[in-house]
Amino acid sequence: MLSYQQARDWLLERAKPLNTHQELPLMQALGRVLAAPVVAGVDVPPHDNSAMDGYALRCADLAPAMAVSQRVPAGSVPTPLAAGTAARIFTGAPIPPGADAVIMQEQAEVDGEGRVAFDLGLAASIGLARLPVLPKLRVAAFFTGDELVEPGLPLGEGQIYNSNRYWLLPALQQLGCEVVDLGHVGDALAPTRQLLRDAAAVADVVITCGGVSVGEEDHVKAAVEAEGELTLWKVAIKPGKPLAYGKLGEADFIGLPGNPVSGYVTLQTLIKPFLLKRMGLEVPPPEAQRLPAAFAWDKPDMRRSEFLRVRKVGGELQLYPQQGSGVLMSCAWADGLVWLQPGQLVAPGDELAYLELT
Repeated sequence: MLSYQQARDWLLERAKPLNTHQELPLMQALGRVLAAPVVAGVDVPPHDNSAMDGYALRCADLAPAMAVSQRVPAGSVPTPLAAGTAARIFTGAPIPPGADAVIMQEQAEVDGEGRVAFDLGLAASIGLARLPVLPKLRVAAFFTGDELVEPGLPLGEGQIYNSNRYWLLPALQQLGCEVVDLGHVGDALAPTRQLLRDAAAVADVVITCGGVSVGEEDHVKAAVEAEGELTLWKVAIKPGKPLAYGKLGEADFIGLPGNPVSGYVTLQTLIKPFLLKRMGLEVPPPEAQRLPAAFAWDKPDMRRSEFLRVRKVGGELQLYPQQGSGVLMSCAWADGLVWLQPGQLVAPGDELAYLELT
């Protein structure tokens, strides 16, 4: 089995950004990844201007009280500054010839309003109406298991609700993926193979949840090997050991564990960085804060890295009391994960590696 760090690096090496692009109107480009650098065709600003509302003056003329010789709103053309005077000036307005400073109006006891520009405003400020962006990463997902029932329907004997569908699909959408929801397939090889073919035909990445273990009713592994190739199976992390990666034609395949917490932790620690890189974004190494534990952990896994669900309270890390891989409430409650090395014991006060959940 690969370690967490080895698996993360291995996946990122195989995450190839999309190599096509599209042009979108500016208002539709929010949240998309630029496919090429945006180069200004004009100077911004096109002239020396004021970054604030205030009074333009010549420093050598500064005095406790100065006459105001002109008013310069944005879009106007000022006249040369008269000696010994100040010009009332507004944000974005050209600096009058002869002035070399602006005193903000707050320091002159004049009320004003602040302005700020974000994201698309920068492109609009240089006159661009359209931007070249990478297409959205298309991710097709489906869920496996005869035991799964959709919420709202009655549960039969031995059945459970398909909770994975309702945290995974929104998480993919929040990342900026275009999600294709292919629903649910039972524990049978032939329909699983067909759904994999359907998914690979429409998506850049295919994600399944469940069915990647080695039980007699776990058919995803065999189906992927029949339809494509499987090149990673099992990672030395807890929860999340049965993680699979492969190829279905041109599409990447990712098989998440079926236990809700295992799938969630695997998505956060390994698959999210992979998808972000596939979307064309830079993925830095995981940055862990060092925070003290308010709990003890005396039953470490000796072979696998562990990710415990914790919450930061008063500068300390509190542990959710039930750390089982089926306790999805631990993920809803937590704001981060404690990253423990194989065999690592924890005593109260120990400083631990904390990864914030986003």
